[in-house]
Amino acid sequence: MLELFLKYLRFEKRYSDHTVSSYKIDLKQFIEFIEKEFGLKKLNSVNYKIARSWIINLSSENLTSSTINRKIASAKSFYKYLISREKLNENPFKKISLLKKEKKLPSFIKEKDIKLMFDQSKFKNNLIDIRNLLILELLYGTGIRLSELINLKIKDCDLNKSQIKVLGKINKERIIPINKNIKSQLEKYLILRTQKEIKISEYLIITSKYEKSYPMFIYRIVKENLSKTINSEKYNPHILRHTFATHLVNKGANINAIKDLLGHSSLAATQIYTHNSIEKLKETFQTSHPKA
Repeated sequence: MLELFLKYLRFEKRYSDHTVSSYKIDLKQFIEFIEKEFGLKKLNSVNYKIARSWIINLSSENLTSSTINRKIASAKSFYKYLISREKLNENPFKKISLLKKEKKLPSFIKEKDIKLMFDQSKFKNNLIDIRNLLILELLYGTGIRLSELINLKIKDCDLNKSQIKVLGKINKERIIPINKNIKSQLEKYLILRTQKEIKISEYLIITSKYEKSYPMFIYRIVKENLSKTINSEKYNPHILRHTFATHLVNKGANINAIKDLLGHSSLAATQIYTHNSIEKLKETFQTSHPKA
């Protein structure tokens, strides 16, 4: 049933390979647990007490609340699927509550450090440097996700309207405006690609071998450029998305507009960036007010 469930997620729910892989790992860990601790080989033999004991066991392994909650969600979805296929009458995880998560503010880069990263003198006028600069400009200037950048195609870039069309989660399309810097780098990049007669790939960002980019490729470029300007534990592409949203909030942008630009399904996911703005105000108060 597990393989059928994974096919259901991939082909009917249209979940990404990464998400399906996470479900597979979580459920295989659960199967190993019930076999080892209870001698069960059938998932439809699981009851609430067994489900609860798995969560207690996970908690003892010093896993984060987010990781445990993801595993709970995976198990709940699987048993819900079994019930829908009439393989089971009751979901043993139905009464299992999610753990409370510690609210962590998203990391972001200060404006002065962003300006240093985009110092044009560091980038030469060749295909590789222009491409790398374009990657950074798109991640920070539009707030798109790593997967959205990798899957962005040339035909999705409209220079006349200064916008790009992005395919987000659950195949949801959204239009994002691009600033003059992105437009300039995009024009240069496409001209250089034409001069090199690179017509092999329809994807915008390509490797030095003219192939579609991939996550680790983008990670390396972001890390290389961020590490030159800031001292941080995080040099991943997602920090540029957080920085995009935080800077917009700090400049007074409408939270609903930011939600649409980021492609969030709910406002709650976007509102965390307002906390960074509040923290900035607190910091200013503490350092500037005579009575602080």
